[in-house]
Amino acid sequence: MKNLKDKNIKQKKEESPKIQNIKFNILAIVAIIIFSISMCPVTLQNDTYYTIKIGEHILETGKVDMQDPFSWHENLPYTYPHWAYDVMIYLIFNIGGLTGIFFSTIIFACILGVLIYFTNCKISKNKPVSFLITIGAMYLLKDFIAARAQLVTFILLELTILFIENFLEKKQKRYAIGIILISVAIANLHCAVWPFFFVLFLPYIAEYIIFTMIDSNVTYKIKLAFYNRKIEKYKKLLEKQSKNKKNINYEEKIQKIKEKIEKENKYNTRIIEYIEKKRKEPYKIIYNKNKATKWLILIMIICAFTGLLTPLGDTPYTYLYKTMIGNTTQSISEHLPLTLINNKEMLCILAATIALMVFTDTKMRLKDLFMLAGLTLLMFMTRRQESMLVLFGSAIIAKMLTDLFKKYDQKGLENLEKGMVSTIGIVIVILLTALVALYFVRPKVKYKFVDANTYPVDAAEWIKENLDLDNIRLYNEYNYGSYLLYQGIPVFIDSRADLYAPEFNGTRNEDGTYSGRDIFSDYINTSSIGVYYENTFEKYDITHIILYKNSKVNMLLSRDDNYKSLYSDDRFIIYERLTED
Repeated sequence: MKNLKDKNIKQKKEESPKIQNIKFNILAIVAIIIFSISMCPVTLQNDTYYTIKIGEHILETGKVDMQDPFSWHENLPYTYPHWAYDVMIYLIFNIGGLTGIFFSTIIFACILGVLIYFTNCKISKNKPVSFLITIGAMYLLKDFIAARAQLVTFILLELTILFIENFLEKKQKRYAIGIILISVAIANLHCAVWPFFFVLFLPYIAEYIIFTMIDSNVTYKIKLAFYNRKIEKYKKLLEKQSKNKKNINYEEKIQKIKEKIEKENKYNTRIIEYIEKKRKEPYKIIYNKNKATKWLILIMIICAFTGLLTPLGDTPYTYLYKTMIGNTTQSISEHLPLTLINNKEMLCILAATIALMVFTDTKMRLKDLFMLAGLTLLMFMTRRQESMLVLFGSAIIAKMLTDLFKKYDQKGLENLEKGMVSTIGIVIVILLTALVALYFVRPKVKYKFVDANTYPVDAAEWIKENLDLDNIRLYNEYNYGSYLLYQGIPVFIDSRADLYAPEFNGTRNEDGTYSGRDIFSDYINTSSIGVYYENTFEKYDITHIILYKNSKVNMLLSRDDNYKSLYSDDRFIIYERLTED
């Protein structure tokens, strides 16, 4: 009886860490969900409106026709870069309207937050640090959380890292299959991001190649092969040596080479011992060669063919390249290079990360160093990649902080976890998270799904009631073009920038340039008064114009007798272009 009682007590003690882990995970998930909800915007972004209409168009026609149905420009080809996401969003809209889209954004944001947490836990091996870093990451991602395809691809890319880490550790086929399926999903949901999917493999592969080269000891093997070849040569000469000729002491030469080989072997042994010591006790870079990485290379090669599993032809392979060589990226803010002085949050994070790497006794896996360096470079090239640095850099920073705390205050880290899952700790964590979430939610209570200060809500209704939509050729501005087409009004331009660039609507010349309609540049030059507006209007046979009242073009049209004001409200004005019969 006593033995049974002792056994039960022992079993309870063994289960307590498991129960603590479960309790902490539940606490973290609940807190992350609360915080993630508070980060979700109420007002919809520009891209959401055309996403709804494109999804509707695909379902009505039953195909991806690769032709634009929404602008009044004739025969304008369109690549449908995120057709599957468009269909999904339209189905949500069809069921729940704009409210349904808002709640879907909340769900996606919560999934993303929870995935970041588990990925951070996987890499850092510590829950409290992973939880705090996840909260910080979701805060930094607040400007990227929207009803856009990028939010779903964030989830898939974060899941890719989690699957890669699990595959390298457990070597199970299900993770390999999962990675391949994610590649197919991204190619259909957001093919512009699909090439970035392969960037995630590169740090792992680069680390494997470098350590394979180190372990192969190429220099030593080349020297050894050279010496052995010389020995074979001298042995053959020794056999053929004629007694009548002057004797050459080949045996002595062979002996000297053998001495060199012995010396080289001793030196190589010292090198191997040094490398092994560094692997066991690294200074900054953790030496680690995972043999499963060679299978990861095979998985990446297989994934390279999944871009063919779309109705878009070669678009997954060409879309990003065409976008980068065009001029649309020079005029869209999220594609512009990052200026640190204008982004103090990232400035502080980069400074803190560098200080953590340089001035503390923390160690980093070589692949993590490659990942951080590569993502930082991409961020400086285009500011939208800030989101990728936050997504995948957060786990690396969590690991470094965990190592730092374990070195200097292991007991404190353990007590923090125990304290957080105590009754008082749970109440404090949930209460603090709720208060912070409330701080971010309060200003959004009065927001509407459609911001009438940004989008021509009343003006669009007036256009539909008073103008012939089948015959007008309306000139509109980029920022609200998607809302107009959402309202069924044919547009001059909208936020599908690629549609209006020659790289996508034209043909490629022998010199690598593209010939086509550069509607995007015509809009940029006209809106900035880089060209005379009448020249653009005449080129496109414009009949009506809708503008922000504070736009540069409106300041000129308001003084031009050839343009008649038909409608005006606090933010927008509509003109009719008067032409001679």
